[in-house]
Amino acid sequence: MHIKLKNCQPGHFYAVGVGPGSPDLITLRAANLIQSADTVIVPRSELAGESLALVTIRDLIGEQEVIEHVYPMKRDSAQTRSCWAEVATEVATRVSAGLSVVQVTIGDPMIYSTSSYLIESLTELLPSEHIHVVPGISAFQATAALLVEPLTLQEDRLTMMPATDMAAIAHALKHCETLVLYKVGPRLRQLAALLEEHRLLDQARLACYVEQNGREAIFRNFRDALTDDSHGYMSTVIVRVGNRSWEQNPPVGEVA
Repeated sequence: MHIKLKNCQPGHFYAVGVGPGSPDLITLRAANLIQSADTVIVPRSELAGESLALVTIRDLIGEQEVIEHVYPMKRDSAQTRSCWAEVATEVATRVSAGLSVVQVTIGDPMIYSTSSYLIESLTELLPSEHIHVVPGISAFQATAALLVEPLTLQEDRLTMMPATDMAAIAHALKHCETLVLYKVGPRLRQLAALLEEHRLLDQARLACYVEQNGREAIFRNFRDALTDDSHGYMSTVIVRVGNRSWEQNPPVGEVA
C-alpha cells in the first residue's frame, strides 16, 4: 500500500496537533508536514522547563528553523492574545516571503490549544486558504483508549469543559451521559467532594500526563488519587454519568 503524504506548500501556515505526548501517536500527515516545513514553532508554558511539543517531535527535526515561543499561563485574555499576536506577525512575515511554517501543539489544535489564539490573529494577516489545521489525538481520547471504556453509546451526550467552576460542573452532570474535565490538578479534592455528593465518585476516572513516557498515571479508582496532591495541570477526568438509549429517546415525531 502506498500512502501519498502532503508536503508543506511554500507560503502556507499549518497548525499541527501532535497528540498527547507519545511520538508514535503523531499522525503520518503531521509528521510529514513537520519534516517538510521551513520553520517549526513550538510553544512552551512559562511554568515549564521544556516544551513537551518539542520533546514529542524531536526525532522529526532536521534543518528546519525552530522557534520556541514562551507564553504566559495566566487567566488574562488581553495578555494572551497580545502574546500570540506577536507570533502571528513573525509567521506572516515568513509566509509572505514564501516560507512554510508549522506550529505544533500537544493534543488537537482546536481543543483548548494555543493554536486557536495564533490562528485568530493570522486570519487578519493571511488569506484564509493559506491557513491549515491538522487534527491530533486529544488527551481525553487517549485516556478512554487506555481505560478501554467507551465515551458514548447510542444517544449519549458528551460534554467537555475545564474543571474551574464547580457550579458549572454540577449543572453539566445533570445534562450529559459522559463528562470530560480538563485542567483538574489543583481542584482535585474539591471535584471529588462534588462527585461524592452526586454519588458519581465511583464512575470517575483520572489520567495524568497520559501517554507521556515516565510520567503517566492512571487512576481507575478516583479515591486512590486523593492520597497525593502533586497531580499536575495536564490531568483529565472522565465521568460516566449513565446511558441514554435509543428506546428512551425516539426521534422527533415518533412515539416510543
